[in-house]
Amino acid sequence: MKSQKNKLYEFEEGLYDKGYHYICGVDEAGRGPLAGPVVVAACILPPFLRIEGINDSKKLTAKKRSDLYKIIVKSALAYSVVFINENEIDELNIYQATKKGMLLAIEGLKTTPDYALIDAMPLSELKLPHDSIIHGDARCASVAAASIIAKVTRDEYMEKMDVKYPNYGFRKHKGYGTKAHLEALEKYGPCEIHRKTYAPVSKYFSKQMTLDL
Repeated sequence: MKSQKNKLYEFEEGLYDKGYHYICGVDEAGRGPLAGPVVVAACILPPFLRIEGINDSKKLTAKKRSDLYKIIVKSALAYSVVFINENEIDELNIYQATKKGMLLAIEGLKTTPDYALIDAMPLSELKLPHDSIIHGDARCASVAAASIIAKVTRDEYMEKMDVKYPNYGFRKHKGYGTKAHLEALEKYGPCEIHRKTYAPVSKYFSKQMTLDL
């Protein structure tokens, strides 16, 4: 890849200059949806690698994300993906579920990182040196890479869920609370992968509990 002056690499380059070599970026996809898992990815890119077009996954088209995903997983020194399903999210809450996923994703890397850059989430339990960076997916290349891996992986999973649960339109909205999704919830009620503790979903279980009394 061509070398380019890009602020997205400043965090990593500063750490390389301090003697760190294996820097992992960590990010998630799916904290907000009403259905499906939160997917967390950790990714270690080779030092000083430049991947043209890399950015926060939310700022990319689906095709661009898919193209970059292929480059990232081929180029990465190591990457790891963790699913925390809707039952765990309901049990732990989304904050703790995301934190659990991030710790497991870092632990799952085949190459042990010597520094971690994490999108927003404080990880005081993490033993290795790390920084929690607000909007890290838009400011750090390795976090952006992790965000792309997480987003593409989760989108593909939700497309499979669309086949299994065809009434809800998961292929289009990926479980987020769109108007069409809320209308489907009202018509069909929740399915197995809906998050029971999320307000637009929980009311249906409240109704059921009332009927059962």
